[in-house]
Amino acid sequence: MPVIKGFSKLSKEAKIEWIVSNYMENDAEAVDFLKSYWHPNPTTQKLHDEFIENTITNFYLPFGVSPNFKIDGKNYCIPMAIEESSVVAAASKSANFWLERGGFHTEILNFEKIGHVHFIWEGENSENLRAFFENIKDKFYTHTHHITKNMQLRGGGILGIELVDKTAGEKGYYQIKATFDTCDSMGANFINSVLEEFSKILKHEIEITELLVGNEKNVQIIMCILSNYTPNCIVRAEVRAPIEKMSEGNDMTGQQFAEKFCRAVRIAEIEPYRATTHNKGIMNGVDSVVIATGNDFRAVEACAHTYASRSGQYSSLTHAEIKDGEFRFWLDIPLALGTVGGLTNLHPMVKFAYKLLGNPNAQELMKIAAVVGLAQNFSALRSLVTSGIQKGHMKMHLLNILNQLEATEEEKKTIVNHFKDHVVSYSAAVEIFCKIRGIEVPKVVNTKNNL
Repeated sequence: MPVIKGFSKLSKEAKIEWIVSNYMENDAEAVDFLKSYWHPNPTTQKLHDEFIENTITNFYLPFGVSPNFKIDGKNYCIPMAIEESSVVAAASKSANFWLERGGFHTEILNFEKIGHVHFIWEGENSENLRAFFENIKDKFYTHTHHITKNMQLRGGGILGIELVDKTAGEKGYYQIKATFDTCDSMGANFINSVLEEFSKILKHEIEITELLVGNEKNVQIIMCILSNYTPNCIVRAEVRAPIEKMSEGNDMTGQQFAEKFCRAVRIAEIEPYRATTHNKGIMNGVDSVVIATGNDFRAVEACAHTYASRSGQYSSLTHAEIKDGEFRFWLDIPLALGTVGGLTNLHPMVKFAYKLLGNPNAQELMKIAAVVGLAQNFSALRSLVTSGIQKGHMKMHLLNILNQLEATEEEKKTIVNHFKDHVVSYSAAVEIFCKIRGIEVPKVVNTKNNL
């Protein structure tokens, strides 16, 4: 395939023309297809075009809502952007279950973000470097005031600064570790700007100090960057109810259900193979809220999974217990979210999501996202220890199968009704579809071309 230079400087139409002529065999339908996903309002489309480089069209995700979430006594209708078929349904089912049992309860356990200046120092005596650092420490606060003053006026800023010796892992490697409160912003640009200023201060002060001599004045700044691991930016979401109220919708007593549920959680705590899938389900809920509110779900995912490994073994993010006749289920999760900056002030659907949520601040959004993660996990575990996960999941997936087969609305109604009493599978759906159409069932099902 050809190589092109200056691609980013082409117009959107020219980019599409080049792609279609070189990769799509000049398929005119491909051009029309891409343009069909453009927003009809040119101003809105231009806004979307400028979110990233080399935009050629829009990629849609379903934007759903899950009502009846009672969180700390307040009712929410929560926006969720996700493509997986059963997620919104599961969250909604869990919301309704707990609505009658007091709802969800949350607590912000901490609200710190972290960043580092990573550097190499060629001196031999780390105590000399530490003495020098303590001598100039106040300057990291005062000489960055021009960056931090607005954040300080909002109640945030730099919370702490320390020197960290990492030479056990890499010769000469040290960090300036700083903690921050970035208020309602996620804070990446703010933190990185402060850290880069820290590096300038460090280099300058080493040059002029008399506390260090010879090779002790040799310092190399490697990089200045925030960390997406924020173990001190933690929110807790939990539910609790008397054991006797846990039996609804299954054949077990409340005690039997709670015991089996707690054992399922315990398995996820000790078995990494199960914990990975377990936590993935939690993140189905969390990510859907994070995406709908214009936050960085990749950062949230990376942080959550690192936190799940903090003991040295990957483990469950949720926990459960039975104590004094009460069932308790909770989630502790690090969530560095923002409600100002980035897409939060630009993307029209993100603006709608915030309005739907009552324009929460960052800590409130942390609570909401954590609750949806807990709700999602509760629904999944409830299904697993009772009817099994596939019954509900495959029925939600059935419509995707029927759309792939290009079934008519009447055919969909007939097939959905059929599977009320039958197990859903792709092959079973194809078989009943072919029977209705009066066509032969293929020997090999091709999922890319309907049959």
